[in-house]
Amino acid sequence: MAEYTPKNILITGAAGFIASHVANRLIRNYPDYKIVVLDKLDYCSNLKNLLPARSSPNFKFVKGDIASADLVNFLLITESIDTIMHFAAQTHVDNSFGNSFEFTKNNIYGTHVLLEACKVTGQIRRFIHVSTDEVYGETDEDALVGNHEASQLLPTNPYSATKAGAEMLVMAYGRSYGLPVITTRGNNVYGPNQFPEKLIPKFILLAMQGKVLPIHGDGSNVRSYLYCEDVAEAFEVILHKGEVGHVYNIGTKKERRVIDVATDVCKLFSMDPETSIKFVENRPFNDQRYFLDDEKLKNLGWSERTRWEEGLKKTMDWYINNPDWWGDVSGALLPHPRTLMMPGGIERHFDGAEKCNDGSSPYSSTSQNQTKMVVPVSKSSGSPRKPPLKFLIYGRTGWLGGLLGKICEKQGIAYEYGKGRLEDRSLLLADIQSVKPTHVFNAAGVTGRPNVDWCETHKTETIRANVAGTLTLADVCREHGLLMMNFATGCIFEYDANHPEGSGIGFKEEDTPNFTGSFYSKTKAMVEELLKEYDNVCTLRVRMPISSDLNNPRNFITKISRYNKVVNIPNSMTILDELLPISVEMAKRNLRGIWNFTNPGVVSHNEILEMYKEYIDPGFKWANFTLEEQAKVIVAPRSNNEMDASKLKKEFPELLSIKESLIKYVFEPNKKTSAA
Repeated sequence: MAEYTPKNILITGAAGFIASHVANRLIRNYPDYKIVVLDKLDYCSNLKNLLPARSSPNFKFVKGDIASADLVNFLLITESIDTIMHFAAQTHVDNSFGNSFEFTKNNIYGTHVLLEACKVTGQIRRFIHVSTDEVYGETDEDALVGNHEASQLLPTNPYSATKAGAEMLVMAYGRSYGLPVITTRGNNVYGPNQFPEKLIPKFILLAMQGKVLPIHGDGSNVRSYLYCEDVAEAFEVILHKGEVGHVYNIGTKKERRVIDVATDVCKLFSMDPETSIKFVENRPFNDQRYFLDDEKLKNLGWSERTRWEEGLKKTMDWYINNPDWWGDVSGALLPHPRTLMMPGGIERHFDGAEKCNDGSSPYSSTSQNQTKMVVPVSKSSGSPRKPPLKFLIYGRTGWLGGLLGKICEKQGIAYEYGKGRLEDRSLLLADIQSVKPTHVFNAAGVTGRPNVDWCETHKTETIRANVAGTLTLADVCREHGLLMMNFATGCIFEYDANHPEGSGIGFKEEDTPNFTGSFYSKTKAMVEELLKEYDNVCTLRVRMPISSDLNNPRNFITKISRYNKVVNIPNSMTILDELLPISVEMAKRNLRGIWNFTNPGVVSHNEILEMYKEYIDPGFKWANFTLEEQAKVIVAPRSNNEMDASKLKKEFPELLSIKESLIKYVFEPNKKTSAA
């Protein structure tokens, strides 16, 4: 088969890890090719990854989202694109368990937009779709032959499922519309520039700071690793020699257990693996092994060049020489990172030097219980001090639980996530005996999947978690003299004659719940009443939570901005960026009882969407419908009310009103319009 020679290549996601190495290689080796990079600069992208190419005349960078059909069509036409190398994707498995809708949006919908643009313009001569070995699912431990390109796809997690779904679209467009598609499925890749949520850079950065290396499960999981430059060469070969309609595995037969990878990193840093490796809770499902048959690609002339020891040493040297490449990545270094997918990238804060006067690390790594925390070593002082704070948090996979962990990281508070289910008393006791916390935060419970309508048909599960589980945790905490910070809901009230809409008269902490429209609300009102018997509980009534992460599907703004129609009713709401740090302060002050955990005042759906239009999207449009019309499309009614936040405001006078807080914490940080 004759070699293919492209002219104008669009590479998606090339400010990310693998694609940046591919882009830099092609720009360096083929000055006659024009390379256009399209990247939305998500949290794991970095323009610095493309520094080697920036001065090249055949390089062009465009910031944008592959999900924008108008942008993609415009680029294909104006840049005369004849070749697409599609790398852009959400790729971190841990994140997919907590943010799976974002994976569907990026990996499936984004791919679909690209394919449709190729069909419409009719000018693409090659579409190379980058997939993963994880679409094959788990390989048998005793298998001597790896998965070949015709093997069945059996994905086991949300990430690999979305990549498999994207592959089906690619195959369909190839067959139905004759698009010249090629698909690749690769093993794990490592090397310079990789965002440290992935195993090898995470281990290296932790080792650089003298911290323990957390391993999911028992470390027996087997993976195959390829050095990034070898993989970039593989894509160079596939681009020029790959056959249309074919799939190519990019792999290696040299496998390593995760525990062996950690041990090799320890050796590079002269660390004792026995004390520097810690086993932590496993993923919800963690494939034991991925094993590929790579003969098809080898037949095109490619072979792995970089030995493991050489590649690992190169990678270590790069991170040592570029420690601040990604800024503050403490959230990514957790054993189970969550909620890193933010518009414009992860927040990065620089706190100055991270060395003590004697040159040592200011972080302790010797604690046997340090599985999910970073513990600053206290400086000596002659004055008596309270025991250091240590939080036990339930709700690791939930939105609030994940954010609480990030707050603890920023404030230097030691914390661990509870492993036990709330309704299992013995496991809760084991957590408390193991962690020895000073406070317990309960951000766990059932809110519905994807919303409270789910609870109407899953009443037993809802009772078990929201009532029995919460009461069990409160009881165990009381036995051990612990304060439990309990995240509850304000969706237990609705406007009535004594609290009419628009009156400014809000429900107080002592008012009796009057909303019974949803089974979810019934359980929350029930457990709140029963918790009054426990003097060790601080109940925080959250309402319609909002955060600055406008990509999070649980965010109230994200929800209503995606609805075709919304009701227009004023409500009290909770701005998490302002109030969650206050919950930590409330724990420090040992506050108890019931608190309306909302910003003062109310804001309507339309007022929020007007702000969204002003700050984010000037062309945004929406329509309203009545409560009666809304009732036709939902199973359970929704609570609408105003909460009186004067008690919280008195304790924290700096607390902003809802509209002020929205602007400061949500819309200003996300501002995309020049007129706002």
